[in-house]
Amino acid sequence: MYILAHDIGTTGDKATLFGEDGRLVTSAFSPYPTCYPQNGWAEQDPVCYWDAFCRSSKTILEKARIEPKEIAVISFSGQMMAALPVDGNGKALRNSIIWADLRSTTQAEHLSQRIDRDRVYEITGHRLSASYSATKIMWIREHEPSIYKRTEKFIHAKDYLASRLTGNIISDYSDASGMNLLDITSLKWSEEILEATGIDPSKLPDIGESVEISGKVTKEAAAECGLLNGTPVVIGGGDGACATCGSGVVREGSSYIYLGTSTWMAIAAKRPLIDPSRRTFTFCHFTRGLYFPAGTMQAGGGSYQWMKNTLCRSEASCADEAGVDVYDILNLKAQKVQAGSGGILYLPYLMGERSPLWNPDARGCFIGLSMAHTKEHLIRAVLEGVAYNMRLICDAFAEQGVNTQAIRMIGGGAKSRLWREIFAGIMEKPILRLNFIEEATSMGAAIAGGIGVGIFSSIEDAEKLVHVTEEAKPKEEDIPVYKKQYALFTQSIGLLGDIFSGLARARDGG
Repeated sequence: MYILAHDIGTTGDKATLFGEDGRLVTSAFSPYPTCYPQNGWAEQDPVCYWDAFCRSSKTILEKARIEPKEIAVISFSGQMMAALPVDGNGKALRNSIIWADLRSTTQAEHLSQRIDRDRVYEITGHRLSASYSATKIMWIREHEPSIYKRTEKFIHAKDYLASRLTGNIISDYSDASGMNLLDITSLKWSEEILEATGIDPSKLPDIGESVEISGKVTKEAAAECGLLNGTPVVIGGGDGACATCGSGVVREGSSYIYLGTSTWMAIAAKRPLIDPSRRTFTFCHFTRGLYFPAGTMQAGGGSYQWMKNTLCRSEASCADEAGVDVYDILNLKAQKVQAGSGGILYLPYLMGERSPLWNPDARGCFIGLSMAHTKEHLIRAVLEGVAYNMRLICDAFAEQGVNTQAIRMIGGGAKSRLWREIFAGIMEKPILRLNFIEEATSMGAAIAGGIGVGIFSSIEDAEKLVHVTEEAKPKEEDIPVYKKQYALFTQSIGLLGDIFSGLARARDGG
């Protein structure tokens, strides 16, 4: 029997098939579009989620050459912090307002006048922000009152698909904890915040653990998607929770870094981590009594992509001709430069910054350029700059009493041995490469599904399925160089704050 996991991401649905032993069998990807009706808006048509789910499920069956009856369970990972209104039959009433949408900044400001921002952070584990679901729901109520009135529940991408499959509308604690509405200690919708927002609590979904069965595939859904009528469906979790489980981070104190376009560090904890400076935030994990505090930077791997696309076009052309990965070429170039990048610092704030600065005006820059520097120095400086910023997040955890040891690493950037070595030197901790790098999120969803139908016994089984394949240790000769550069990196951020603000005013014509 097999486990079918669907990761409903921003760009498409990645379906992945796992064996009962956790073996990766095959995967399929089906894209869907994002529409941007206005500046700062981002929406997706939920029907596209369903169409992609059907396509990728059928492709999986064909590629693996298996019958639908061999699927033991279907489970989900999904993008978080959305506002998707559905009626009592689970039909979407409008496009989903996704996590990237910031149209509700006015609602966030109005809400801050009704409830203290620090209080929201204490209750939910998150800053009050237009990124989360609460203010998006408020926007719908104010600008589309007829839709708000007809809404039975506000849910998320994975919940919508589970509803299409089973007819049941539910969500899980991890997605609920990304709405700015959940009391993460009591695991109930916060009456205090609901009163401040004016949101009708009956319009919020029932919530449970990520490993719970939400229902079974109906006859109607089976006819559309090609799966078997009666197949159990486990609700799964938000993509952050699934990535955390899929990294094997399921025991208090363990940690990982996801090195993708955006980059984050998270730990497993038995309690929410409430930072007095609000640098980090906390989500609920798969099961009650477990959390994953995290800190996210906007452009980690995105900085490397920018470097490739902007300053390394010749290398990209050579890679295309040779049929190799352009990042392998860039890594070789960066490897020629010693730790410290010849005295260059790179601040990786191409999209503003979240943790730990929370400064949307921050911008990327190189500091210390001279005629002696080459492209190789710039490439390495980018790799080091991302690691310095993640060290800021790691230090924020340390200041809150979290003593991380070895750090696991997943995401596309984790494939680079050089980058893992740079992280090890700057973090002064071993960096562990895992057997699942780009499939960790899907693996987490599969573990949730497996627990739901008894294939796995508990979330701790992730430690058996996910294992370390390579360890990068700090090089003693590099540590003094990185310490000096890190001190200058942190100093630069403070000195450039007013410059960032001034540039923002200039961009806005102020």
